[in-house]
Amino acid sequence: MFFAYLLLAAALGTTPPPLLPTPFERDPARNTTATYAECIGFYKALAASYPTTMQLREAGPTDSGQPLHELVLSADGTFEPAASRAKGRPVLFIQNGIHPGEPEGIDASMMLARNLLQDNKLRTLLQKVTVVIIPAYNIGGMLNRNSTTRANQNGPREYGFRGNVRHLDLNRDFSKQDSRNARSFAALFGKWRPEVFVDTHTSNGADYQYTITLIPTQPDKLGPELGKYLQSSLLPALYQGMNQKHWPMAPYVDFEGETPESGLRAFLESPRYSTGYAALFNTIGFMPETHMLKAFGPRVQATYDLLLTYLQVIGQQAPALLAARAAADRALATQTQFPLAWALRDTASATVQFRGYEAGHKPSAVSGQPRLYYDRARPYTRPVPYYNAARATATATAPVAYAIPSAWGEVLDNLRRNGVVLRQPVQPLTGPSETYSITDYKTSPRPYEGHYLHSQVKLASLRPPQQNTLAPGTYYLAVLAEQGPARRYLVQALEPQATDSFFAWGFFDSVLQQKEHFSDYVFEDLAATFLTQNPAVRQQLEAAKKADPALAASGPAQLEWVYQHSPYAEPGYRRYPVLRWLGNVD
Repeated sequence: MFFAYLLLAAALGTTPPPLLPTPFERDPARNTTATYAECIGFYKALAASYPTTMQLREAGPTDSGQPLHELVLSADGTFEPAASRAKGRPVLFIQNGIHPGEPEGIDASMMLARNLLQDNKLRTLLQKVTVVIIPAYNIGGMLNRNSTTRANQNGPREYGFRGNVRHLDLNRDFSKQDSRNARSFAALFGKWRPEVFVDTHTSNGADYQYTITLIPTQPDKLGPELGKYLQSSLLPALYQGMNQKHWPMAPYVDFEGETPESGLRAFLESPRYSTGYAALFNTIGFMPETHMLKAFGPRVQATYDLLLTYLQVIGQQAPALLAARAAADRALATQTQFPLAWALRDTASATVQFRGYEAGHKPSAVSGQPRLYYDRARPYTRPVPYYNAARATATATAPVAYAIPSAWGEVLDNLRRNGVVLRQPVQPLTGPSETYSITDYKTSPRPYEGHYLHSQVKLASLRPPQQNTLAPGTYYLAVLAEQGPARRYLVQALEPQATDSFFAWGFFDSVLQQKEHFSDYVFEDLAATFLTQNPAVRQQLEAAKKADPALAASGPAQLEWVYQHSPYAEPGYRRYPVLRWLGNVD
């Protein structure tokens, strides 16, 4: 390629710029991935050589102390979102190195950026699409270089570590945003709001013939127009383009049971994952997953060819993509019913001609017990069901606004970072509102990414709606009609039963601990007096005892019941502090 380039340049009478081979390309074995210093140094050199078509900018801090970088490629120096949109160019946003032990995207993007600038034919692709690249997202993990932590993976010789410097898996951090990386990403993503987002990965799991598989956003989560476009136009073209480049693809190989023949199951990425987060803003997300057991060289080349295919297809389909995105945005602007959690349907939505290897069992050399193995000498192609239809398992009707007490500063900061418009009443605002009582929830017994995650949340709405007055300085209002692209994100963040809500991640845990209670021997007399003075409550207690034998048999339980139904009970205990505002907001 290098000599062909020199001959072409000589024939044209020009002096070619340096080709800037990457560390991967310089290695004859194709088993080397760039270090962080090599990666950023490469892009700085490239930006210096092509200032009119490429910009490399710092985009905010990360936990490592090194800045997150934003690389923008444009055929005519259109380096800002508004100018790009004015020219009708969709944005392809590529993120690499979220798990630096899976580095194919890092090396593939380096080659792609260089070739887009140096190859006249490829550069024309930038006339239709603006490309934004995060060269390395988890910089701390990339600096923590080793050759052992990816025990199942076939190369490269050295690579980064999955966790960042705080030992966080950053692909579980997009909703809670504990890391500076995620906070800088939110600002950069909100700035560009890309039509297509690609987060490059390497798989674990079964053995099969494919070098690369694909996780697209589950189409039901994108709404009718955008989901239909993804299914009927974008995905078929991507698969066809990769077939033409001799990289047949399959959906990501996730399945129940022991082997893939049981059927492939779509990965329902919730907002904690990068592509699940992107979907909240009507961005189509992809996680390409190269196969860990294939050699590193083919994995990098397959990733490069897929990234190039995205660019080619998006350019060809730009009007249809932009129209589908615009339709999704219009629907979001008036949406009032929001899905909060998802599950796959039990019936297959398609059949995939899957290229696998026959599996079997043989005695383990370690334990002597039967172990699974895949026989590469026995490849097969056979139909397997693909489960890719989803249903909402929890929904919520959005209020007029959410009223968030000023005291919850971390929650307010998270909302602002993600584009939520907040305002404070300038004078007392009185109107109806409702909130929830947290009646039950399950908490993980072990920490997960720095939190004890809540799930199976059960709520009781405190109704009828109460008249409340919001005094200036005490609450912030997040009015649904003012949110624009952040509308769906806001509902997902503040409805407690959502899979990755702020409640689920423990941001409101202080309300789950009771601060005051009673001494039994003292409260016995107070409870008796209260029941005498409130015969309706006495009747409710008697009905509850008839319905619950355990309550009827327990004196302490009945005393607790009376306490909870009396004015002595702590009003803030298990009371979700965010109000669902139902009245006027002006």
